[in-house]
Amino acid sequence: MLVSGPEQILAERAIASTLEALRSITPDLEYIRVDMETYEPGQIGMQCAPSLFGGDKCVVVRGADQAGDDAQADLLDQIARPEPGVTLVVAHAGGNRGKKVVDAMKKSKARVLEAPAIKSDREKSEFATNEFRRNRRKATPEAIRALVEAVGKDVRELASACKQLIDDTTGVVDEETVATYHGGKVEATGFRVADAAVAGNAPEALRLLRHALASGVDPVPIVAVLAVQLRQLVKVAGAGRASSGSLAKALGMAPWQIDRARRALNGWDVEALGRSIQAVAAADEAVKGGGRDPVYAVERAVLTICDERRGHGRR
Repeated sequence: MLVSGPEQILAERAIASTLEALRSITPDLEYIRVDMETYEPGQIGMQCAPSLFGGDKCVVVRGADQAGDDAQADLLDQIARPEPGVTLVVAHAGGNRGKKVVDAMKKSKARVLEAPAIKSDREKSEFATNEFRRNRRKATPEAIRALVEAVGKDVRELASACKQLIDDTTGVVDEETVATYHGGKVEATGFRVADAAVAGNAPEALRLLRHALASGVDPVPIVAVLAVQLRQLVKVAGAGRASSGSLAKALGMAPWQIDRARRALNGWDVEALGRSIQAVAAADEAVKGGGRDPVYAVERAVLTICDERRGHGRR
């Protein structure tokens, strides 16, 4: 079996489900893990050799995308002459290195399980939705949005957050539930500041910002979220009137993000967005060492966005 793709949590689940399926047939299955980082020539052939005591084996080779010449040669030999009773699972994260092994496995009709990268917010939203669905739970679109905003930077952390909500709550997971568990996260705080700023609500944006800074939140991630929000407005503004679902993949955004951006665009024009992006770029430089007062820089960026939304900054 070939596990193909860079998303580690998906690759790990594919391997785990394979082992579970094999053990349901052969409870005393022998599991052997081979890592390419510490590989020694001949190791695959030795591990795949029939056991003196009989019984089936599952040999899992991790990191085939980092395999050296010796390891690739051993893998190709094993693929060409598989041992009876041995299931060979090869995990390859992508790239050209080890591609001969991938091609040989596909040619030999190996089962292929994909572990594609989960990068865009649309993909993260789909992942989180599926986490609840496969556990026979429901989460509202607003809850998914809040969860991705709070912990979506890392897919493994997102999966862990979903599991916590599934284990610790009952019924439909809503936005309030997510806020209870994850409302204090840096990313969630940054998005609330950005939402208020983009809406032109200066008192609320400054209140949230100052509370976050007083709680020890670094200005850098807040400025990063402001930049993300403004870029999304620009992307959606130029995307036309197609449905949010049909635009999601092209823009690399979740449908709810497109819907939210469309609502937020009311009161904005291209020039105001451009000036706001310039203000955030200046703040980004300042909070990363280019200015004397990072707090002042991020406050000024927030106020500029609010002013542009209300039309005070337009000429």
